[in-house]
Amino acid sequence: MKPAAPVMAALEAKGGGGCARFVGGAVRNTLRGAVVEDVDIATTLTPDEVTAALEAAKIRAIPTGIDHGTVTAVLEGRPFEITTLRRDVETDGRRAVVAFTKDWSEDAQRRDFTMNAVYADAAGELLDPTEKGVADAKAGRVVFVGDAGTRIAEDSLRILRYFRFLAWYGKDEPDAAAVQACAAGKGLLSNLAAERVAKELLKLLAAEDPRPAVALMAKTGVLTELLPSATDLSTFDRLIEIENDQLFTNDPVLRLATLLPDDQIGAGKAAEALRLSNEQKERLVQAMGKSPRITSWMSPRESRRAVYKIGVQTFQDRIKLAWARSGRSAATHQWRGLLALAESWTPPPFPLTGEDVINSGVPKGPLVGQVLREVEDWWIDHDFLDDKFSAIEKLKAVAQGMAY
Repeated sequence: MKPAAPVMAALEAKGGGGCARFVGGAVRNTLRGAVVEDVDIATTLTPDEVTAALEAAKIRAIPTGIDHGTVTAVLEGRPFEITTLRRDVETDGRRAVVAFTKDWSEDAQRRDFTMNAVYADAAGELLDPTEKGVADAKAGRVVFVGDAGTRIAEDSLRILRYFRFLAWYGKDEPDAAAVQACAAGKGLLSNLAAERVAKELLKLLAAEDPRPAVALMAKTGVLTELLPSATDLSTFDRLIEIENDQLFTNDPVLRLATLLPDDQIGAGKAAEALRLSNEQKERLVQAMGKSPRITSWMSPRESRRAVYKIGVQTFQDRIKLAWARSGRSAATHQWRGLLALAESWTPPPFPLTGEDVINSGVPKGPLVGQVLREVEDWWIDHDFLDDKFSAIEKLKAVAQGMAY
């Protein structure tokens, strides 16, 4: 957390030693021996005082969430979120009205999990108001601060955060009280903005192996509350097995595809309901297509034709989904071969244009496109013949055979 040292120094110059501490993921990951990415800071200073402290140190200050006490410091292009200690005044399960406080224990009590309620000062000295956070972080126990039901009532997104943290950090047996509270509160998920749900769900699916967490979501009824079609996890489980053991990849969007309806219309509606981006929606819809049919015994020629028709990304997505659906008896080397072909083969550009068609005697109009498509189909059938002269000869033959 050395990059944040000037920020901490600026805050302490304003409020004295102990007025600012690291919190959340930076502390949690340090305790776990994991890589620290985002660095969050909690402080007893008010947002105005934080801003003044940063400006005095010539550090850029951005008021990213003043209503909730957050100011973002930007130092050498890196952001550091600084949030004033808070206590909840009023919550409705989606958002909270907060009041600022100088009590670290009070701030800790409004946080979600004990492992996220550990604070560390600039010297690395820890403050653990719940007296459980340090031990839980090291042991991989995901436990709500205080009463699990109360924490969920404050923000029902914490149900998904619980399973996300379980997927990423959980090592011990799931906390029984947490699981029971998530199951009891699953109906509250319908009150959340779809964008928040989708973001949390994709983060969960990005874990190296989210299968145990997703299985528990299914058992508690949380999964079908979000994705009614996710009643059979066999394809999901097999895809992750393939990714982890064979491909060494991690694709949360494709993992999500295995939990959606296995048809383009259903997948599109589910993607819309989750308010996914247009790019994500289009990818999911295309991945569910059934033509051309993808099989492990496709010839190289058939594979090249498919890549040309549907594109590399869609071809690879459909291969992985077909592989996952085919079960463990599938010929691994054949599926891997298809993926390798898609990665190594670049579809060539069709050598003819509409101008070539017109020059052959076809009048301008719809017939130009019709002739061009017929010649292109011939070119594809001949495995993308690298001979423009032959393509032109075919064009002449097609043009002569048409009645204008």
